[in-house]
Amino acid sequence: MPSTIRLDIVSTERELFSGECAMVIAPGVMGELGIMPRHSPLVTRLKPGEVRAELPQGGEETFYISGGILEVQPHVVTILSDTGNRAEDLDEAAALAAQEQAERMLADRGSDIDEARARAELAQAAAQLQAIRRLRNRR
Repeated sequence: MPSTIRLDIVSTERELFSGECAMVIAPGVMGELGIMPRHSPLVTRLKPGEVRAELPQGGEETFYISGGILEVQPHVVTILSDTGNRAEDLDEAAALAAQEQAERMLADRGSDIDEARARAELAQAAAQLQAIRRLRNRR
């Protein structure tokens, strides 16, 4: 039997995934992380983006997270995120609308906006759109 690592992805709303994986790919703030069984212990922050779980029997599960924390133990990877969805559940129209709204907020410098919040919303919308496009290209 191939070596596996357990992956648990949890958002504040629900558990998104719990199962065995051959490899986990996650969007670290310093770059993409690839985690395989018996990886060294690690705790790091994640940016908004796509988490991919390569399954032991082949195939892949894809999720979108809004950022969060990743913890690696020798046999378990835990991802904690404020929000998350399976990639196929993402709404492209809603992500495009959120991106446009954030861009308008940033362009309107005269208004009383929270620039950090607008930039975070823009980053999340862009990450959702990227996850949607990657999923579409794989099909």
